[in-house]
Amino acid sequence: MAELATIARPYAEALFKACASDLSSTAVWVDELGQIAANAQLLQFADSPKVTVDQVFDLVASVAKSTLPDAAKNFLRTVIGNGRLSVLPEIAAQFHALKNAQSGSSDAVVYSAFAIDAGALAEVAVMLEKRFGRKLNPSVVLQPELIGGIRVVVGDEVLDTSVKARLEQMKVALTA
Repeated sequence: MAELATIARPYAEALFKACASDLSSTAVWVDELGQIAANAQLLQFADSPKVTVDQVFDLVASVAKSTLPDAAKNFLRTVIGNGRLSVLPEIAAQFHALKNAQSGSSDAVVYSAFAIDAGALAEVAVMLEKRFGRKLNPSVVLQPELIGGIRVVVGDEVLDTSVKARLEQMKVALTA
């Protein structure tokens, strides 16, 4: 969806510049707003011609878990006023990418068959940082179908050490 990314980029860049002094707290509320805006029922409600911008704003603000700061309210009003609520998840993703680029880090999604405790995740993160050559922000997603091991996705790079991947490799080797 290049068009969605093209629409989201100016919003993400403007937000990044406007909130440069407090990127970490901005990232929290922009991610939350992005998750809220991904709801299909909310988007359907917002697209109704009978619904006003204020009604959509009030609904989104009431769903937010925490009280939104003034910057978040202004940003949300601008996005809704311009009819770009559906783009908010992409804006959040691009904002996060800009924040990571400034800090020299990347997001790493660790897919695991089993839950990983904080200590083990920290050890894995240290090894992955050496492997990928940059600071990583790891998050864990459970995927029981991996059977064991982990699969790590950093940007467009994938490191798959799962049992499922090894079984697939063995299957290919045996059928070749």
